[in-house]
Amino acid sequence: MPSRPSSHLPCALLCSALLLSASATARDVAQPAGHVEADGPYVFRTDTGLQAQWVCNDHVVRRDLPARGTATVVAPECGYPHAVSVLPPRTAEVAQYPATPRIVALSDIHGQYDLLVTLLRAHHVIDAQDHWALGDATLVVAGDVFDRGPQVTEAFWLLYGLQQQASAAGGAVHFVLGNHETMVLYDDLRYVNPKYLRSAQLLGRSYPALYGADSVIGQWLRTRPVLLKIGNTLFLHGGIAPENLDLVHAMDTTNATYQASVGLPREQVKAAPDSARLFDGKTSPTWYRGYFDGRMDTAQVQARLEQLQLKRIVVGHTSMRHVSSFHGDRIIAIDSSIKKGENGELLFIENGTLSRGLLDGTRVPLAEGRMEPDDD
Repeated sequence: MPSRPSSHLPCALLCSALLLSASATARDVAQPAGHVEADGPYVFRTDTGLQAQWVCNDHVVRRDLPARGTATVVAPECGYPHAVSVLPPRTAEVAQYPATPRIVALSDIHGQYDLLVTLLRAHHVIDAQDHWALGDATLVVAGDVFDRGPQVTEAFWLLYGLQQQASAAGGAVHFVLGNHETMVLYDDLRYVNPKYLRSAQLLGRSYPALYGADSVIGQWLRTRPVLLKIGNTLFLHGGIAPENLDLVHAMDTTNATYQASVGLPREQVKAAPDSARLFDGKTSPTWYRGYFDGRMDTAQVQARLEQLQLKRIVVGHTSMRHVSSFHGDRIIAIDSSIKKGENGELLFIENGTLSRGLLDGTRVPLAEGRMEPDDD
């Protein structure tokens, strides 16, 4: 991770460091917002327990909490409206599971917490108090909580808490890393909402350092997989290029290599022999779009699925208007453009039957795949 900037540096210097740290090949880093109404908590592990930090009406609030057994509860101050139950540091998530009767999936939340809550409530994934309500079912989020929208912090804490609640109910919540998790953590801030650049200034850290290995969410992210297999369905953010099938065959090694690289400098991970393929901006598992841009036809997709012993691959990353079926249900695209803050959909896989859930709570068949413009 980039080193933590000194809290004694003038704000202007911190600002300059943030602005100069990211590449401007696609767009410049935004100027920090002039004011932050509510953001947090950012929770960091200390020698004696935890420190929680918020930005409330442009004012920093800090609270030190002693570690309390298996979970430490952080009461809300501003930002995320619910108490947070912080568990001890996580271990890397197992990423291969047997088939389960009911899976719900979505991707590319991009800071649209309010829309996420509306969608999950509409389909009784969560209840009116935003607690897990899906029993022993499984929720998969295929990456990209970071960037664009104004409620990234809230979305991460919701998923972090739902994972605990689902496990207690016999269900599961899985978060698969996306390209924007990678980008933020290796200091590419071109898509960061200006609100968060202001929060970083006020809290005296770079924005990536707010998710450093000493933070609760940062450590959690460093143990999430990039490839997840449930039964005969593979979930990932971007896709598997034909030359990268071995990454799926060696899934545990792939995930371990990716996790060990999260937060390292971009130039380092893109140059290292064991991680370069995992961070390539065209063909890596978090970036590949070949199912949709003509690089692979249906026969080629089917051949790859047979080689991988899969029935389908579910991906985000490539924005669609709807959860869509490509190549005869072999590829399911679940980035339903939640990032725009206007609409969103869920994928349901129930005993092998596919459908999509709309924002009003109704269920309809998958849309027929049609390529849409994308700006990821």
